[in-house]
Amino acid sequence: MKDKLQIEENITLAQFTTLKIGGTARYFIKAESREDIIQAFEWTVSNDIKLFILGGGSNILISDEGFDGLVLQIALKGIVEEKEDDNVFITVQAGEDWDSFVAFCVERNYAGVECLSGIPGFVGGTPVQNVGAYGQEVSETIFSVSVYDRKQNRVIELDNKQCGFTYRQSIFNTTEKERYIVLSVTFALTQDGAPVVRYKDLQNYFHDKNLPTLQDVRKAVIEIRSQKSMVINENDPNSKSAGSFFKNPIVSNEDFLKIESAVDETVPHFSAGNGNVKIPAAWLIERAGFQKGYVKGNTGLSSNHTLAIINRGGATANDVIELMQEIKLKVEEKFSIQLYPEPVFVGFK
Repeated sequence: MKDKLQIEENITLAQFTTLKIGGTARYFIKAESREDIIQAFEWTVSNDIKLFILGGGSNILISDEGFDGLVLQIALKGIVEEKEDDNVFITVQAGEDWDSFVAFCVERNYAGVECLSGIPGFVGGTPVQNVGAYGQEVSETIFSVSVYDRKQNRVIELDNKQCGFTYRQSIFNTTEKERYIVLSVTFALTQDGAPVVRYKDLQNYFHDKNLPTLQDVRKAVIEIRSQKSMVINENDPNSKSAGSFFKNPIVSNEDFLKIESAVDETVPHFSAGNGNVKIPAAWLIERAGFQKGYVKGNTGLSSNHTLAIINRGGATANDVIELMQEIKLKVEEKFSIQLYPEPVFVGFK
């Protein structure tokens, strides 16, 4: 089966990540069909080999030792549309490029994902992290997710509710972590719907302009993200990152008031429901003494975005971990808030 699956050995993983960091995979396969995925999983089980599912590599940190098992890169391709009145149901295979899919929707005037423009990675990773930005989350438009259930050894369909979406979370990275492999995602979008302009940066961008179109919003988001080096650009060293490295912490309103009373300025925040408040991690990091462009050896913070830990050239995974721990410690010391990283950590003991 190994030969049939064309499994390669000792493949450098840094090349598949936006951070350009990571050791080698003992085994590697690029899965272009559902059959490839199922057979690869069965091969790992029969040979007692660990399995890691790789998408676009935009939200992961791979250890310097690499991964002592099989890295399965999802390369399923294809987009199918089905219209029903003003709704458009689009089923997208997990290996499709996310931003290309967003462009596909905007060009056809399908509303629902326009604010998620410029985000690197594959479609299959978006329900896992409940990817969100600029006032939208994929959970708002995901209708269902087709997955391979490793526990039941079969393909099943999960509806939106079954995915258990919360802020940057789903069952795929919490309660059912490593159980499901995302094969395709079906989105329910709106034909000729109005764009979402509820995020402050977008409201400021359009404050003196006419009602924007979906195309206008996509252009604005990409422009704003580019200014923050959050769009992958080989000519921009600040974009060699895993995106926002920390989640915005959610605290009780009581704890928020304590923080606000301890500082001599207004603390930016957003309602998180149930008496909770979300505080921007970037604000906490800056007030803890880390500014844009902070340098620590071969790594540091983007000079355009405090949340992005970057590879300045030759950085190792351990370098990134050291900077991460330093930031977490200083934020906790100053605000008694624990920061949690967004990227998936691969190959660490």
